[in-house]
Amino acid sequence: MSYELSIEEYIARQPEYDKWRGILHPLLRAALPSFCKVEVEGLQHVPRRGRTCLMINHVSYLDPIVVTASIPFRHTVSLSKVENFTIPVAGWLLRRWGHFPIHRGEYDRKALMQTIALLQSEQLVLMAPEGTRHTGGLQQGKDGLAYIATKADAVIVPAAICGAEDWRQRLKRFRRAYAKVVFGAPFRFRRGEGKRIPRQVLSAMVSEAMYQLALTIPDEYSYLRGHYSDVENASSERLEFV
Repeated sequence: MSYELSIEEYIARQPEYDKWRGILHPLLRAALPSFCKVEVEGLQHVPRRGRTCLMINHVSYLDPIVVTASIPFRHTVSLSKVENFTIPVAGWLLRRWGHFPIHRGEYDRKALMQTIALLQSEQLVLMAPEGTRHTGGLQQGKDGLAYIATKADAVIVPAAICGAEDWRQRLKRFRRAYAKVVFGAPFRFRRGEGKRIPRQVLSAMVSEAMYQLALTIPDEYSYLRGHYSDVENASSERLEFV
C-alpha cells in the first residue's frame, strides 16, 4: 500500500499503479458527467510526457477529481491527507491509484522527497501550493512548490478550477455540480547559478508562479484570485516559459 512503502519501494511500484490507473481513469471520466458538468480550456498546455507539476487553486473536495478527469492522455498523482487512506472505499481507491499521504499541519519530509522522486520518474503530479483548501480566493503560496520543482527540474502548468464551490448545494438540490478547468501556459523556474537557492528566492519564485495561476483564473471568477488579485503587478523574471 502506497502509504506504508518507502520512497524507493513506492517509485518501483509505479508500473503496477499505472495498470490500476489505466482501469480507474476511464471509469472516472465516464462517471463524472453524471453528477458534474466540467468545461475545460487550454488542455494543449499540458505536456503529454515528462516531469510535470500541475499547480491548482484548491477550493473544494472536487478539485483533484475534476482535474484528473479533465486530462484524457495522462494520469495525475497527488498527495492526500493521511486520514483519507483509512476511509472505506475512498482509501482503497487512493491506494490502488498510487496517491501518497501527507501529514498536514507538520513538516513532512517523506512527502516532500516522495514528490521529487515521483516527478523525477516522469510523472504528472498535482499540487496545491497553498497547502490546504480555501474558499475565499488564493492564499499565499508555500515555498515547497519552488523547492520541489527546482530539485526535480519539472515543468509547471497552472490549472485554475472555477465554479465548483457550491457543488454540495447543487447536488442536494438534485442538480449537477459544475466546474471549469483552465490550464495556463507551462513554465520552469530559472535556477540561476549555485546549487542552493536561498529561501527569499524560493519565496519570490512561488509568488511569480502564484500570479500565473491567478492570471489563469478567468475574469468572471476574479474573486478567486484572492491574495494575488493585483495581477497588473505580476512579474515573471524568475520564470522561463516553455
